[in-house]
Amino acid sequence: MAGRKQQTTMTGPVTLTLPLPHPEPAPDCDVCQALAKQRQEARDSGDLSAATDADVEIRNHPHRTWSKR
Repeated sequence: MAGRKQQTTMTGPVTLTLPLPHPEPAPDCDVCQALAKQRQEARDSGDLSAATDADVEIRNHPHRTWSKR
């Protein structure tokens, strides 16, 4: 394929969104409170990966909004 030219131009810029705000732990949830403590400890030690993991866990932790029968 000697007669083929390669394109050497750059692709367009990558567009990033703003990061999500840190989720607030549910006030009466022991699991959320423990995750919030882990998140703060991770931030304090500079482990931003673990802090982000805790954010995801808090955000995805289910809380029942209906009453038990």
